[in-house]
Amino acid sequence: MNEKNFILVSLEDSKSKEISEVLGSKTCKKVIQYLSENKEASQKDLSDNLKIPMNTLDYNIKKLLSSGFIQKKKNFFWSAKGKKIIMYEISDKSIIISPKKSVGEKIKSIVPAIILTSAVTFAIGVYEHIRNAGATNVLSADYNLPEYATSTVSKAAETGISVYLTSPQPFPLWGWFLAGGLLAIIIFTIVNWRKL
Repeated sequence: MNEKNFILVSLEDSKSKEISEVLGSKTCKKVIQYLSENKEASQKDLSDNLKIPMNTLDYNIKKLLSSGFIQKKKNFFWSAKGKKIIMYEISDKSIIISPKKSVGEKIKSIVPAIILTSAVTFAIGVYEHIRNAGATNVLSADYNLPEYATSTVSKAAETGISVYLTSPQPFPLWGWFLAGGLLAIIIFTIVNWRKL
């Protein structure tokens, strides 16, 4: 369902009170019934055909407009006296009433994504650790080391100490994955906060 075709109302929302007042009003029901059968009508048409005084009708039309049951048409007419005549029609929106979720419940709905991101980050970290451990090389003459470093390595080798040389690591892959995953979760949460 397209977002423009429905109005989502929480039970705690003030609009739910307006909707319940409209549904409890006989006058509002008559106006809705008339507009559903005739597609459009002006306030005068409604007053004449439903035998409702104009001031009562004006009050009920305001309630119907604010609750979203009816809407003003884009086209209008001018009376012989030069007064703008607004036409009303049934709104093409569905009204959905749902209980409001607390902030805690909304956060609980994103916990699975956080757990999955953490698990995959841990797996990538373990994989990188294993891969880097296998790639560690024993220092040998293959490296072009300065003379003072070569003598230090030779002394270490004579005493039986193993010297390991690893290449400097850029920012680890697991760090990039974690940062990207958390950023995606934050953006998704901000964009969809009302729907969570």
